[in-house]
Amino acid sequence: MIIFGSRGYVYQLAILTLVCGHCGNPSAHTLRKYVTKFTLFFIPLFPFSTKFATQCTFCGMEQRITKEQAEQLQAQAAGVQPQAQGYGQPQQQPGQQPYQH
Repeated sequence: MIIFGSRGYVYQLAILTLVCGHCGNPSAHTLRKYVTKFTLFFIPLFPFSTKFATQCTFCGMEQRITKEQAEQLQAQAAGVQPQAQGYGQPQQQPGQQPYQH
């Protein structure tokens, strides 16, 4: 007798402060990764489904997002801004003092 099936896992990747598209409040949003794995004899072998979503902590609304959007949000949460899109601070030359207001 072979016992097989699937099991779901939820990973919290980051917590970001965003404006909710549903309630309009600036609040914390959790970035989550949902992975479904094929199991054989209760041992998870390989993932066959991966989904990403953000959830507003104020109203509870969950929105599915693409893998690329999730990677961008995760980089934003880590403080790394993608340079290809023109974000971030200009790089400072060695020995140069930062500009003070």
